[in-house]
Amino acid sequence: MYTATKKGSPLKALRPGSKTPQQLRSQVHPKSGAKLGVLPGGHLNPAFSLTMCLLNQCPWWKMPIFCAVQVLAAFLGAGTVYALYYDAIHSYSNGTLAVTGPHETASIFATYPAPYLSLRNGFLDQVLGTAVLVVSILAITDARNKRIPPGLEPLAVGLLVLSLSLAMGANCSCAINPARDLGPRLFTYVAGWGPQVFRWVHLAGHYWWWVPVLAPLVGAAAGTAVYQLGVEIHHPPAQDEEEALSTEKPRRGAEKDVETPVYAVNMYAETWADGNLEVLPAGQRGK
Repeated sequence: MYTATKKGSPLKALRPGSKTPQQLRSQVHPKSGAKLGVLPGGHLNPAFSLTMCLLNQCPWWKMPIFCAVQVLAAFLGAGTVYALYYDAIHSYSNGTLAVTGPHETASIFATYPAPYLSLRNGFLDQVLGTAVLVVSILAITDARNKRIPPGLEPLAVGLLVLSLSLAMGANCSCAINPARDLGPRLFTYVAGWGPQVFRWVHLAGHYWWWVPVLAPLVGAAAGTAVYQLGVEIHHPPAQDEEEALSTEKPRRGAEKDVETPVYAVNMYAETWADGNLEVLPAGQRGK
């Protein structure tokens, strides 16, 4: 659902003589794609799954499984969009599925950099965008932070993705999700665009396809570190909080748990009489 809405939204304005799909995506798609990418507890992004593993909130052995399922889901979402807009795509491209040129359509599915963008600047773009995404999501979902009202987390994350897409989508369409780029790119490879989707060379003879796959993972690790150092380590320990609460509000019935010492009274006392030990009743002592 996330990939289908994100990739399909720019196609509604795909007409001969209109803007390129890449230009349309940076202006149109965030409004629809952001709304479905915020399911509570959902792993829709390998970068965020990496964050959960780094925070020990998800076992590492699940990481490859999540990534594989996410890429497969993005692949199927891209196929859904292609089937739905098959006639529009072929009409716009005159039946030629191209990666470059005035009627290219590959950028509908995967991200490609703007003509002016260098590889180094594109890598930084993806690292920074993903880091901001991770820091913001951790702040929104942190129970010990000054969080938003419960139940509004999906809306907050959706607005976050929308703002990131609008603010950082001009350079290379703001991938910030390796699965949503790699899955559709694999689909275009098998659907008719061919190996050019991986061989497409940017400025100075560099391949671009690996940037939206690797850079978001680096950004996720950086964002996690920033939040841990800037916010998480400054929270009071959870155990101290529990002890403070238990001191202020004693638990009902706690007085029953207090151990009361029990003393046994000896009815006889030992005393010396004429050098011999005699045992006298306690009432006769001192007589």
